[in-house]
Amino acid sequence: MHHISAHPGEPHYITRSGWLRAAVLGANDGVVSVSSLIVGVAAADPSPNAVIIAGIAGLTAGAMSMAAGEYVSVSSQSDTERADIAREADALEKFPEAELAELASIYREKGLCEETALVVAKELTEHDALGAHVRDELGLSEVHAANPLQAAFTSGVTFSVAAAIPLLAAFLAPAGSIIPVVLVVTVIALAALGAFGAKAGAAPVLRATIRVVVWGVFAMAVTAGVGWLFGVSV
Repeated sequence: MHHISAHPGEPHYITRSGWLRAAVLGANDGVVSVSSLIVGVAAADPSPNAVIIAGIAGLTAGAMSMAAGEYVSVSSQSDTERADIAREADALEKFPEAELAELASIYREKGLCEETALVVAKELTEHDALGAHVRDELGLSEVHAANPLQAAFTSGVTFSVAAAIPLLAAFLAPAGSIIPVVLVVTVIALAALGAFGAKAGAAPVLRATIRVVVWGVFAMAVTAGVGWLFGVSV
């Protein structure tokens, strides 16, 4: 079914929210966690071999953990959505009049008069009763439905790509300069990540970039602080 758009040349960026959230989360975690790991190891043992091995291990384990975590998390969300839809279908079959009244009340709350709300509720119920309730009562839609595999793949891949940045910086850094080089590259990577996420979602670039950099640096500072406090490199 073709939907008429008042602005056909301008897409609705909310349709990207599912994969974009997973991508930004995976990439941010990849940069921050692997960079923190590399800096911590370099502080304890500055030999390039130890740093690179730790970085590769962190990248591999982190990507797998990120993908698995996203899959489980989004699967739980998807299960909840399906359960709600099943309950709604059962209620429509057993209590059609009550469900019609409930739908009409939703439209009244949105600003329609009682008569118009009832007419709209009846017509939508005749057209697709379950679809109307899923959309307007539960707030779900096909576009926004959780996709566990997409979230897992997106997070795992973006984590790996982002984590490779501080790892490559450590590999190419001059001997004895691994820590400052990795820190500078990490801040630049965080800034680029914030700008990319904002562009992909058509959000204000500067605000998103500052947010990602500040929180990324804060996370690394906390990691370093905990290591210093307990006398270990983490």
